[in-house]
Amino acid sequence: MLDRLEGLSLVARTVVEGFMAGHHRSPQRGSSVEFAQHRQYVPGDELRRLDWKIFARSDRLVVKEFVAETNFSCHLLVDASESMSFGSKDWSKFDYARWCAAAMSHLVIRQRDAAGLVLFDENVRDKVAPRTGLAQESEIVHALEQASPRGATGVGSVLHWVAGRLRRRGIVAIFSDFFDDDERLIAGVRRLIYGGHEPILFQVLDPQELEFDYTGLLRLDGLEGTGRLLVDPNAIRSAYKEELAKHVERLARAARELSCDFVQLTTSTPLDVALSTYLSRRAARARAGG
Repeated sequence: MLDRLEGLSLVARTVVEGFMAGHHRSPQRGSSVEFAQHRQYVPGDELRRLDWKIFARSDRLVVKEFVAETNFSCHLLVDASESMSFGSKDWSKFDYARWCAAAMSHLVIRQRDAAGLVLFDENVRDKVAPRTGLAQESEIVHALEQASPRGATGVGSVLHWVAGRLRRRGIVAIFSDFFDDDERLIAGVRRLIYGGHEPILFQVLDPQELEFDYTGLLRLDGLEGTGRLLVDPNAIRSAYKEELAKHVERLARAARELSCDFVQLTTSTPLDVALSTYLSRRAARARAGG
């Protein structure tokens, strides 16, 4: 799946806001620890940048160049609240969300940009500060592997908290079912935008949450301490789907008004298909100047 995603670029709407495929890389070579390439020595180059090992082997003078540190980061926020543990398949919404986050971190870091991670429920539970390099990818994946969904949801309050603490302006990819109060959630997204970030809302839902095609008497257990109900699914299906559709439309409309992306992901969709579709559409939009 990562191989199929490798050629794609997640780019922002303008040149200065893009963050992958080198769009944020400085055209100037720097002295960071990330090696870029060798080039032939020319008079005036600093002698301390010569690669003496190559000189000893081949009697050629070459200079080591390094990629200048990026000014932008991709912040990956993954909802690890109890509602994300739901799944009608062999995997949960949380599994799907963390797979997406792992794939995104791989793409970002392979393009020499910085990626960071925040795991949250109603509070921030764990975080990995944005950095570059393969060791950073391993740290993000390890944090995702160790996490398990628990606790109540507080997406809106967490976005407020995160927005006030992100030191690097960049893209904030949020993976959640967004089962939170609409107004608080939208206010949190607005706070990120005011801070100079670009939020991308990835709503992760299970197919049964969309279709609700259960039959027979159904016991519903509140995953976040909201009690237990015994219901006839046929009697509430229409009302449930209508309420969910209203919630999704409110979020989608707010995203349009704030000029940020709202992407609904269903856990039955192959991960590479879901991400490829979005990234390709975003890349095409950026090329068109949209």
